[in-house]
Amino acid sequence: MDRKEIIEQIFAKKTFLCVGLDTDINKIPPHLLERENPVFDFNKAIVDATAPYCMAYKPNLAFYESMGTKGLVAFEKTIKYIQEHHPSHFIIADAKRGDIGNTSTMYARTFFEEYDVDSLTVAPYMGEDSVKPFLEYKDKWVVLLALTSNRGSLDFQLTENAKGERLFEQVLKTSLQWGNKNNMMYVVGATQGEMFKDVRKIVPESFLLVPGVGAQGGSLQDVCKHGMTKDCGLIVNSSRGIIYASKDKDFAEVAAQKAKELQIEMEAELNKMGCTPVK
Repeated sequence: MDRKEIIEQIFAKKTFLCVGLDTDINKIPPHLLERENPVFDFNKAIVDATAPYCMAYKPNLAFYESMGTKGLVAFEKTIKYIQEHHPSHFIIADAKRGDIGNTSTMYARTFFEEYDVDSLTVAPYMGEDSVKPFLEYKDKWVVLLALTSNRGSLDFQLTENAKGERLFEQVLKTSLQWGNKNNMMYVVGATQGEMFKDVRKIVPESFLLVPGVGAQGGSLQDVCKHGMTKDCGLIVNSSRGIIYASKDKDFAEVAAQKAKELQIEMEAELNKMGCTPVK
């Protein structure tokens, strides 16, 4: 999916919501545990219920890999189901890969050829040769970790060099030599508030994947105020606040309601910010 298609989906659906499929078998409704593939059945129901209110899905690989082969089967079936039944939705594999070149080449082959997802989260710590293999695929996206929402982000991401540049700013500036607004996005946590302004000084047009709204306490309004562009420029993820809103048999309906509530807020923000897609 290219940049133009992403923007078209946002404005057609009036939402920039990404539903995070962080599916923990210990948290899904108990009645599903009797099924042959309870994780996939849970995901399928969540996807079908929330599809009208979001434009992306983000399965987190850790939740699937923790279950071994069965988990990977559930992951693959989930990806194929979205691709076949909701093909206009952007798929982000949240795997945080990144290693020396030949290893990254294999990771890229896994996600962009075998699974054929639209994008992959990538860690930049090992530098250019660990990121470049992911950028060699047409209409595929690297989502580079930049400024995350966890408490430990303070350990490294805000440390300054001799010039007073913080590490996340160095990551943003250096990465512009590798990719561009058409193949690279950045993870910026919703809890970072006004620092979105500092991010936008360096990457004014790039899409930002924003976790941390909802259960982690990030403010959608603050994110939009400081991070939104004319093209929207944001994909805001919510996981637990949607998929685990109910543990009963109505879990999908309740998830849909939570997603709809966010979609309504997002439509209001798009209107308030006067967003119009750049031709």
